[in-house]
Amino acid sequence: MDIEDREMALTKHIHATVREETTRMLLNTTVLQETSRNSHQNGDVDLASQPPAIPMAVKQSKVWKGLSPIGKCKRISKVAGRVLGLMIALYFFICSLGLLESAFKLVGGRAAGETFRNSQVLSNPVAGLMIGVLATVLLQSSSTATSIVVALVASEVIPLKTGIPIIMGTNIGTSITNTIVALAQAGHRDNFRRAFAGATVHDMFNWLAVLVLLPLEVASHYLYHLTASIVNFMNMGGDDHEKEILTAITNPFIKMIVQVNRDAITDIAIEKNLTSTDTVLSRWCNRQTLAVNHTTVHFNPVDIRCSEQEQGSVFHNACIAADYPEHAVFAISWNTTAVINITTAGERCRHLMALTDWNDSTVGGVLLALSLLVIFLSLFAIVKVLSSLLQGQVATVISKTLNTDLPGRAAYFTGYIALLVGVGMTLVIQSSSVFTSTLTPLVGMGIISVERMYPLTLGSNIGTTVTGILAALSTRGRFTRDAMQLALCHLFFNVSGVVLFYPVPFMRWPIPLAKLLGRKTARYRWISIFYLVFMFVIFPASVFALSLAGWQYLAGIGGPLLVLFLVTSIINVLQVKRKNWLPPRLRTWDFLPRCLHSLESIDQALQSCFGCSDDVASCYRPRVADDEEDNDDDGC
Repeated sequence: MDIEDREMALTKHIHATVREETTRMLLNTTVLQETSRNSHQNGDVDLASQPPAIPMAVKQSKVWKGLSPIGKCKRISKVAGRVLGLMIALYFFICSLGLLESAFKLVGGRAAGETFRNSQVLSNPVAGLMIGVLATVLLQSSSTATSIVVALVASEVIPLKTGIPIIMGTNIGTSITNTIVALAQAGHRDNFRRAFAGATVHDMFNWLAVLVLLPLEVASHYLYHLTASIVNFMNMGGDDHEKEILTAITNPFIKMIVQVNRDAITDIAIEKNLTSTDTVLSRWCNRQTLAVNHTTVHFNPVDIRCSEQEQGSVFHNACIAADYPEHAVFAISWNTTAVINITTAGERCRHLMALTDWNDSTVGGVLLALSLLVIFLSLFAIVKVLSSLLQGQVATVISKTLNTDLPGRAAYFTGYIALLVGVGMTLVIQSSSVFTSTLTPLVGMGIISVERMYPLTLGSNIGTTVTGILAALSTRGRFTRDAMQLALCHLFFNVSGVVLFYPVPFMRWPIPLAKLLGRKTARYRWISIFYLVFMFVIFPASVFALSLAGWQYLAGIGGPLLVLFLVTSIINVLQVKRKNWLPPRLRTWDFLPRCLHSLESIDQALQSCFGCSDDVASCYRPRVADDEEDNDDDGC
């Protein structure tokens, strides 16, 4: 009986402890929710500025000291295996971004190169900006688009001032990569909200910088004059080749699958008579150029009146042989010899796609599907491995370390340190797209906040321009000066944007804009696809088409739409911040049809169009109460 009594007492003690712990957790949760709700209603705490919550581990691991030697070895092996798996997944993720770049070059490289030929259209700064966006989206490489602009300027196809808006456009187009990466977390609402906000904060900064600095550059040409004065005092010597760091590890794997002739796109942009047989895909290698003498026979018809030909003239005997016709047509022939360089095919290049006879578009489509598949699979693996490694207190410590400001007055400089980290990491990786795309899933998991992602992104923007300057120093000949000046224009454009939208906390507009887009996108998932297609394809293509039609059409159609957008944006801000400044009718949009001020009707129409319903798991969107739609201020 004593043993049974002790067992019953122990069981009662365990049950009481569990009930007490459960009650305490429920009370804490209720208090936190009530406090958050009251603070949100009173405006005391900005929930959007709070660091994201990190899920704690449900299963608690044993203390290290309590493990046996075999248990310690097993735990070390598990952690080492997960770290190795993380490195492998990260390697394939970076390689898939390189394949994605090659795929876009093959699919849209020829179209991008042909777009740069129309120098008259490029003289319009708005058209040049949109060409920069479209070319970078098609090529998935701002460096390639920039090299085309450098070649056009050096070949005197366009003046350097015309190339500056194109460089601004490449700054916008390169941010599409991390936005695509954010789609991989669409399965989890909170993660998707944070990831999409962290990815699009890059877009918001680029568009806002262009809206301010492009008119300033057109009016004053401050970037052109500033960089020209700097180039005049620079020594333009450099190394013979560009240094490779991360690409030295990833390029061997990528070159086993595909190799792209980067110079072919530049040649298409410059040479108007280039034939369609000149492919972007490097299919034939070890070509040999042979000098061959080519003789051409020329004929020139001459009309001769034989009755007027005197004896001894050149055509007298010919007229006698023709029986003295009144008129005779003779052909004078002569030969010319020219040396022609003939390039032989050589042998096929040693990569997988060279073994096929597909055209550029087919190879690009296959690689596009393959690279997107690898991106999503590798991101899924990265998120899973990080979730298993960063659990409980480890995740909390890492999140606080990354998101906490420096103590005291030094807190103001925390963001600038993050900015310098972004510059340094981009210099090491040599790709801003890879750096920001790697951070995007970390933002989605809650490891890095959007506020910390913003300066890291700004630093990455500056870091990629420093890489361009180093590349310009490695060029020689007539390209050197133009490449350096355009690289400096790219640098000071980003520095000017940082000066505008970072030092003053009030001016950090990209953060709330990205968070707003993240909230709406998490609630209506279709907005993410619409945003990508509209902002990076439809909008720049439409503006470019209006530019082709003439500035009258661009001003007549685009001007009123721009004014409408600005007025609507100002009214939206005043409705939230200063509602009493507005007339009573404009304090809400309720006087408009619901489809013009709410996305709910569009969402319902799309669900009915695709046969979705609330009980279908594949297309179910978590429903939110109607009153929450107007007060959807939960932070990213």
